[in-house]
Amino acid sequence: MNPGAASVALALALLLPLSAQARQSDRNQPMDIDAGRQEGSLDQRAPTVLSEGVVITQGTLHIEADRAEIHLRDGDIDRAVLTGNLVRMRQEMDDGSPMNARARNVDYNLSNDTIILTGDAHLEQPRGTMAGQRIVYNMATGHVESGGQDAGRVQMRINPRQQGGN
Repeated sequence: MNPGAASVALALALLLPLSAQARQSDRNQPMDIDAGRQEGSLDQRAPTVLSEGVVITQGTLHIEADRAEIHLRDGDIDRAVLTGNLVRMRQEMDDGSPMNARARNVDYNLSNDTIILTGDAHLEQPRGTMAGQRIVYNMATGHVESGGQDAGRVQMRINPRQQGGN
């Protein structure tokens, strides 16, 4: 293996611990939404728009945004487009570790558990952090993609594994 390929393989191996899966049981919990204003229908004819300080909780998932556009499909929430000065998300992963994310825009596709964070995006887990202008994170598989062409550079920090009880 050439030295360049070896360093890429090492970097990918180190990133694997960054990826954890979102707590699957959260999907079976009721979703609570608190907002200063709501406008739109409660069916799938048009999105429901929430504004003036939106807080969404479902199990361990907690989201805060200035505005949320909720899209329904077949009676279920299919997608949430969240915007604001800074959208904040946190959720416990299936392994019990916390995941925190923030960005100016978050497009959360609930049907495939993918979130797209854009605008000063930042993703943090115990094993490390990732920051850039665009991060795509599949919460079901743990797959993360960021940076590239128009998405700017990516900054990452990978923390060492904890040894024993130290």
